[in-house]
Amino acid sequence: MAASARLLFRGAGLKAYTANVNSGAQSSFGTTLLRLSPNCSSQTKTQIKHASHFTYHPDPVPTMYGPTTKMNLFQSVTSALDNTLASDPTAVIFGEDVAFGGVFRCTVGLRDKYGKDRVFNTPLCEQGIVGFGIGAAAAGATAIAEIQFADYIYPAFDQIVNEAAKYRYRSGNLFDCGNLTIRAPWGCVGHGSLYHSQSPEAFFAHCPGIKIVIPRGPVQCKGLLLSCIEDHNPCIFFEPKILYRAAVEQVPTEAYTIPLSQAEVLQEGSDVTLVAWGTQIHVLREVVSMAQEKLGVSCELIDLQTILPWDTETVCKGARSSKGLQLLNSTCLTLSSRSTSPKTRCVLAVLSPLKSFYTSPYSFLFLSILI
Repeated sequence: MAASARLLFRGAGLKAYTANVNSGAQSSFGTTLLRLSPNCSSQTKTQIKHASHFTYHPDPVPTMYGPTTKMNLFQSVTSALDNTLASDPTAVIFGEDVAFGGVFRCTVGLRDKYGKDRVFNTPLCEQGIVGFGIGAAAAGATAIAEIQFADYIYPAFDQIVNEAAKYRYRSGNLFDCGNLTIRAPWGCVGHGSLYHSQSPEAFFAHCPGIKIVIPRGPVQCKGLLLSCIEDHNPCIFFEPKILYRAAVEQVPTEAYTIPLSQAEVLQEGSDVTLVAWGTQIHVLREVVSMAQEKLGVSCELIDLQTILPWDTETVCKGARSSKGLQLLNSTCLTLSSRSTSPKTRCVLAVLSPLKSFYTSPYSFLFLSILI
């Protein structure tokens, strides 16, 4: 994670390296690029760490929601869906291969428990899956659609943005599809290549009428998913698939909710505020520790949790208290407009320029990084 710390706190040096490369001069940055090549040899021994490296940090055991049991992230999804099907007779779950449990086993056992009329497969047509979900929700059902991978959500883009998001608005609130929740495995795992590694939340983050949520672990996953299902607006729930089995926590067995559009301050700090969501939270937890130990920088860490509509109050409060704001995410650069709002709202309080850092939009997860 030292590379991430350098990106966050030594941006000026990186600009200088880039200038040297452009001028043709041999530079540290140029040497770094050479060392990234597996065919390149160098006499200097350097420590190499993969960009995919992070240590999962489980949350404390929650005590306010009743008894808990050990679950990983995909089991917490199953538990949330089980609670919903048990308590809501109108709830239905549908998608590609969900009847036998799905490729990540998130719906395993639910068809046998609740019947084939409530948990069923669909054709391989994402536009049809979401379109069916809109109709079911408009007719009064609690519709929970699964897109097998977030990368395949694009064929349903028109249905989500032009239909689901605008359904209430177009009728003057006479009817809506607010009972629709769309689940999708999200992000890189290291071997998914271009069609099984994407983080597409940026494409939907500019669309009013929908909510976008990404959890960091099993406890948040179950509570936030149940909140999405109960919310009266269509929601997209992205699940970090690298955490499906890697993230293990004590999760309440009964149903509980975590409020949407409410960020969580995981660590307070006085020098800079770091904002992220999903898997990147665990990357930044290591960066926060390294920044304090090696650079003497005190960082505040905020998990945004809900990407749209996001918690401007918590983020701006952190920016005002620390005088700096950094955004780290694993999506494409288009999400940079998320940073324009705190920049304009907190312009008098933030002394340093607001910066956004992004991992590659492609699956270069095992790129070796010079440390």
